Amino acid sequence: MLSGSIVAIVTPMKADGAVDFDAIDRLVEFHVNNGTDGIVAVGTTGESPTLDIDEHIGVIQRVVDKAAKRLKVIAGTGANSTSEAIEWTRLAQDTGADACLLVTPYYNKPTQEGLYRHYRAIAEAVDIPLILYNVPGRTACDMKPETVARLAEIDNIVGIKEASGSLERNRELVRLLGDRFCLLSGDDELAVESTLAGFHGVVSVTGNVAPRQVRAAITAALEGNAELARSLSETLRPLHRALFVESNPIPVKWALARLGLIEDGIRLPLTPLSKQYHGLVLEALQAAGIGFA
Repeated sequence: MLSGSIVAIVTPMKADGAVDFDAIDRLVEFHVNNGTDGIVAVGTTGESPTLDIDEHIGVIQRVVDKAAKRLKVIAGTGANSTSEAIEWTRLAQDTGADACLLVTPYYNKPTQEGLYRHYRAIAEAVDIPLILYNVPGRTACDMKPETVARLAEIDNIVGIKEASGSLERNRELVRLLGDRFCLLSGDDELAVESTLAGFHGVVSVTGNVAPRQVRAAITAALEGNAELARSLSETLRPLHRALFVESNPIPVKWALARLGLIEDGIRLPLTPLSKQYHGLVLEALQAAGIGFA
């Protein structure tokens, strides 16, 4: 079962928006060296909507190759077209990724039955383990716990990244699914409390810049050391919030560039971090014990 601190990495880009594959190598090595348990490649944080299919699969392949089995690699392959999600998931399976992460169909606003049939169709078309991804704040689609429980009966649907922003929702998933399904928090601020409640870890944005700190907090929570886990989480709270002052991944890409890990490249319709937030993000990095260039 996947567990621990899994980081949804950015897709590094040059100033002209071209994917920077050398920087991908640096990011993967950075996470290996800092104890990250897994990487999500080309999720929301990886600007998946702006990458064409060749770039999308190319980034996943580069991460898989560089990781070389030293940590788990989860490929983002969700789409709001079932046939497209099947195609992308098949291609990602061929890269050697360990699992695929599939966001709920956005904009279409399917019913709960439509969600069930969407994911079942993908699961029947591939052999790779699949992780559901519920993020209603971005998709205008909320997958209910009862639907997740139905999907958990399908052999190669093995987990969910839950990013509804509700600790009560997360506790309901624990009640319904317990240890038979991988439960990952998609909200950094709720990750420790969710893990203490029975989740198995986090898919983190903050872990891009503070991988060792995020892993320490999640490890403490997994070990049942609530006092330490909450103390570490509280130290990271300003950074969690600073990294969402504008739409993700705008702030975290800016922060990674300050750390010298990537260039200041981002694709429209996203824009570079507004100057008014530079100081706030730098202060949050410092408060978390992170230096910058």
